Amino acid sequence: MPPTPTTSPAAAAAPGADGAGAAAGRPRAGGPGRRLGRSGGRPPRREPQGPAWIFLSPWVLGAAVLTLLPMAVSLYLSFTDYNLFDPPSWIGLRNYVQMFTEDPRLLRSVGNTLLYVLVAVPLQLALALAAAVALKSMRRGKDFYRSAFYAPSLLGASMSIALVWRALFNDGGTVDNFLSTFGVHTGGWVNRPGWALLTVALLTVWQFGAPMVIFLAGLQQIPGELYEAAAVDGAGRWRQFASITLPMLSPVLFFNLVLQTIQAFQVFTPAFAVSGGRGGPADSTLFYTLYLYDRGFTASHMGYASAMAWMLLLAIGIVTAVLFRTSRSWVFYANEEGH
Repeated sequence: MPPTPTTSPAAAAAPGADGAGAAAGRPRAGGPGRRLGRSGGRPPRREPQGPAWIFLSPWVLGAAVLTLLPMAVSLYLSFTDYNLFDPPSWIGLRNYVQMFTEDPRLLRSVGNTLLYVLVAVPLQLALALAAAVALKSMRRGKDFYRSAFYAPSLLGASMSIALVWRALFNDGGTVDNFLSTFGVHTGGWVNRPGWALLTVALLTVWQFGAPMVIFLAGLQQIPGELYEAAAVDGAGRWRQFASITLPMLSPVLFFNLVLQTIQAFQVFTPAFAVSGGRGGPADSTLFYTLYLYDRGFTASHMGYASAMAWMLLLAIGIVTAVLFRTSRSWVFYANEEGH
């Protein structure tokens, strides 16, 4: 019997050899040519989503019951006449029409709020940025000063601090007595229509700790090589600040600007404490939220107050959208092309 022909490994791998095409076209098990999915591989295993929803259920329940449901009720009440005691009666858009045509105090509150935002927010951000730059270059006591500057942000929103602030700027208070030593007699800032709003704005500016910490974190992310190269080219501190610090810090500046603007539109506690809840003197501290509180809980016009709340939400949304729109021309990100 003739011997069975055998094929050497070299002949089997050579082109044109018998079975070479089949060997070349057949992927090895587990090799890169193996196809997964429908054609033969095992489909990916889907993890059960039940445990995730169980852990998310407190947040979902809280958002639905404490946020979404009250918002829906408030939206309904804004189209009704509701005095907290009788059932609400549907009146359509009458509350919204009355806001802009029959309520001069509301327009005064809008003007006061806008003036407060334009004064308090820039001053607060400027002071926060100046403190952050000073802390960055400080070598000793940085942790102490950072904590000391941040403390007012934790305390300033309380009613007790607002009452102390009113006592400081009242007639015969610490500020009035201090200025009297220089021959300046103010009679109390909170009692003068031209100075009462500035008193509330200064309380907000004093709470610059939160944006300062965010600025400080942003400053620490700026590479030091940029300042070294600028110093070699002869740039001074102000030139480095304008050409390096501000452009590199513009995303953080924009973030703080949006947050502080939204908070400024919702200011309530300082105005309530300084004015005694009345918005005086002469409605100079009658902010929008304070007037909303007056209409809803003092005058029992909850339907009208609900309409005011939705207009405030719309105004904040418009201002935020404008800030985002204008940010394209002055906010620069490191991963953007051309920057």
